[in-house]
Amino acid sequence: MNTKEHGNVERRDFLKTAATAATAFSILPARTVFGLDANNKVEIGIAGCGGRGSWIGRLFEQHGNAKVVAVHDYFKDRTDRAREMFSLAPERCHNDLDGYKALVAGTLDAVAVESPPYFHPEQAVATLDAGKHLYLAKPIAVDVPGCMAIVEAAKRTSGRLCAWVDFQTRANEFFQGAAERIHQGFIGKPVSGQFYYYCGRLNTQSRPGPETARLRNWVFDIALSGDIIVEQNIHVLDVANWYLQGHPVKAAGTGGRKARADVGDCWDHFVVTYTYPDEVLVDFSSGQFTYGYDDLCMRLYGSEGTVDSHYGGEVFIRGKNNSWEGGKTNTIYESGAVANIEKFCDSIRKNSPIDNTLESAHSTMTSILGRMAAYQRREVTWEEMVAANEALDPRLNLPADGPAQPPDRG
Repeated sequence: MNTKEHGNVERRDFLKTAATAATAFSILPARTVFGLDANNKVEIGIAGCGGRGSWIGRLFEQHGNAKVVAVHDYFKDRTDRAREMFSLAPERCHNDLDGYKALVAGTLDAVAVESPPYFHPEQAVATLDAGKHLYLAKPIAVDVPGCMAIVEAAKRTSGRLCAWVDFQTRANEFFQGAAERIHQGFIGKPVSGQFYYYCGRLNTQSRPGPETARLRNWVFDIALSGDIIVEQNIHVLDVANWYLQGHPVKAAGTGGRKARADVGDCWDHFVVTYTYPDEVLVDFSSGQFTYGYDDLCMRLYGSEGTVDSHYGGEVFIRGKNNSWEGGKTNTIYESGAVANIEKFCDSIRKNSPIDNTLESAHSTMTSILGRMAAYQRREVTWEEMVAANEALDPRLNLPADGPAQPPDRG
């Protein structure tokens, strides 16, 4: 299968039509329309069976009263591993890039999309258009057209299907407590903020070289991941939007690729200044190469106090008139995902659909705005980014026997 001629053309056509397909409606199965009996397991399909996809599937079974009944991944070694992990029939394990179509067409209630972000829009839209509930990993896309396609698909199924994006901070009680108090005026009027994301480098999944290795190492590939500011740093930028109750109006930035240049084309550091409404400035920076230091910090300074919050660390407020001790978020990576899974499955059972795709699109586009400003090393406005409507194209050219090729770890 040559995806340079097939997959990319298909996605371009998809992006042209998905956002305007408001007249397309899905025929929903009875158990989706009327919810599930409390004793019935939610039947889940997993699109993307890498480390996180399989882990999410396990959490669904352990905490959501759910059962993984089907999986999809380009690589057969991954679906083989998932088949054994979840005791699946071989015919419910789908490969190749377009195997997600068979996944969403099968008998199941929902699909968890955990594939590389470039594939999120077409897989998410296909899930919703097939009448299945959607559980989606962040970021929702790598570009503006992809974000808009998912938002429009969720609108078409509004009130009938869940479309839920897994941001762990928004499911954490201490981050929720901080946001509520900010909005109640605990820190006074927001003035400026420091938001940063520093961590060590990620590991390669295959020795760089062939096109299949590029797909396995997608986190290092700009078009497949969106770059680190979109794929990773979105966690802290989403909190900036949450705390400030909106998205930035413009950004100016820079960055580069100096410490981690052995694989892919992603940058390893960014420095961006975001301007939010009312001239609130957010100083953002990130690095994905650091040794001996890592921190995901979300700090907002107000006229009467400061909120200091850390993913995996402490969250608290110190103020002139109001302070709050908050608490530690040491287990947020798993506990946040569990909280989202429980909420998602509970909403399906109660036939009370939840949808956070619009705010998730704004957070993804906030990351894209920073990427655009840094790449071009100039100030870019939100309106300019939306009008440009730039789509990323990885120009994948995968071999016909790609799914069967095991990873070459060197």
